[in-house]
Amino acid sequence: MQLIINGETKESNAKTIKDLLDELGIESKVMAAAVNMNVVKQALWESYTLVENDKVEFLQFVGGGA
Repeated sequence: MQLIINGETKESNAKTIKDLLDELGIESKVMAAAVNMNVVKQALWESYTLVENDKVEFLQFVGGGA
């Protein structure tokens, strides 16, 4: 299926957010995920089902500041 991942259209076989992270080789330690602008809690990543043309955003938290 086709997904829009962080602004890029990609083909994917992932059924869930967890599947997508595994497919992309992304560690999910310190990250947030949003699907179609709705934040999905990490506890739901293994059960949240993705559908064709979903917009998925992965956000990594970084420390810093002035």
